[in-house]
Amino acid sequence: MRLVIMSFLQFAVWGTYLTSLGSYLVGVGLGSRIGLFYAMQGVASLFMPALLGIVADRLIPAQRLLALSHFIAALCMALAGCYGMVRGTDVAFGPLFTLYAVGVAFYMPTLALSNSVAYNALEKAGLDPVSVFPSIRIFGTIGFICSMWAVDLLGLQRGYGQFFAYAVVGLAYALYALTLPPCPVSRGNASKSLVDAWGIRAFTLFKQRQMAVFFIFSFLLGISLQITNGFANPFISSFGSDPAYAGTFGVRHANILISLSQISETCCILLIPFFLKRLGIKRVILIAMGAWVLRFALFGAGNPGGGVWMFILSMIVYGVAFDFFNISGSLFVNRQTDKSIRSSAQGLFILMTNGLGATVGTLSAQAVVSRFTYQVKVGDVFYTVGDWPRVWYIFAAFALAAGILFAVSFKYKYQPYTTSN
Repeated sequence: MRLVIMSFLQFAVWGTYLTSLGSYLVGVGLGSRIGLFYAMQGVASLFMPALLGIVADRLIPAQRLLALSHFIAALCMALAGCYGMVRGTDVAFGPLFTLYAVGVAFYMPTLALSNSVAYNALEKAGLDPVSVFPSIRIFGTIGFICSMWAVDLLGLQRGYGQFFAYAVVGLAYALYALTLPPCPVSRGNASKSLVDAWGIRAFTLFKQRQMAVFFIFSFLLGISLQITNGFANPFISSFGSDPAYAGTFGVRHANILISLSQISETCCILLIPFFLKRLGIKRVILIAMGAWVLRFALFGAGNPGGGVWMFILSMIVYGVAFDFFNISGSLFVNRQTDKSIRSSAQGLFILMTNGLGATVGTLSAQAVVSRFTYQVKVGDVFYTVGDWPRVWYIFAAFALAAGILFAVSFKYKYQPYTTSN
């Protein structure tokens, strides 16, 4: 139960802003900088998890470092909220981005630190993390959904209040983390720890053609991961500039509509063992790529009025798009790599997807959005309008091209998963 609360809070913090920040940035005239804000998460994922991982291994127990990181992140987000409150719509990019960037830099490594705390506690209790942890982790997605709904229903999704929501939940989590079971601090070989922590050994996997192709396509598909987090809310909210859609549920409660994606993600986790055992990793990832094509194409064709069913279907297929790639890919890496570099290989998989892929994806998506959309002010509200369908169809075409190339390039002879595997 203590780890369930930890998992809930870990992702509840993230849910306060991840899907709504874009709409706030549009409202203060920074819509053209959305890509930079979301790319910062990828940049932070390139080095901060490994850096704080070394600190947790050698200097500060993981549960205390988890608390310290969340306290710093909460403080930075609170300052960002204060800055937004004082400046109103006259927000400068530099101060807001700096405060946000430091907050994100200390949040991203807590995803790994919380896993370390959980695994350590479960092993001390004589429980198998592989069997028990998934049922704990699912409460993280529930926490994320609860935060999305709270931010939406409290009217914070388009304002600076989401930063204060982050600060409140983050501070509560920082205090709670101090009560978690203690983690050991190692005093082993420092040079070996540095090499392992930065995942350097895992790069030898690029010598294997099959693994090299897999990691390259992990990067390509990782490009899709953060696109809708950054731009779905501004896109759906943009229909508010059209009187025909201004009063629809989707426009008024974009965050709740988007939360269907996370609900679908929760359900689709349960489907992975069934499909993976029967179809194999290649077909499962191809299904994920096809789901990304549908995800983007349905956004391009839908609207919050008569076409809202396309938005809803897009949210449903997101669970397949996200889980069938991220979780199945992680299981594939675990199965195909030697135990001596397995942790480093998982780190490389995250680096290619959530680090390099997400960074390139959000910056590229911003370039596309800026090319085909522009900002207008209706009353006191800014909207990003323009040729949104073309934007989403470009993203869909990219996912389709990546899927075709993966089908042709990735050679893998499927061997059914058994208990011994």
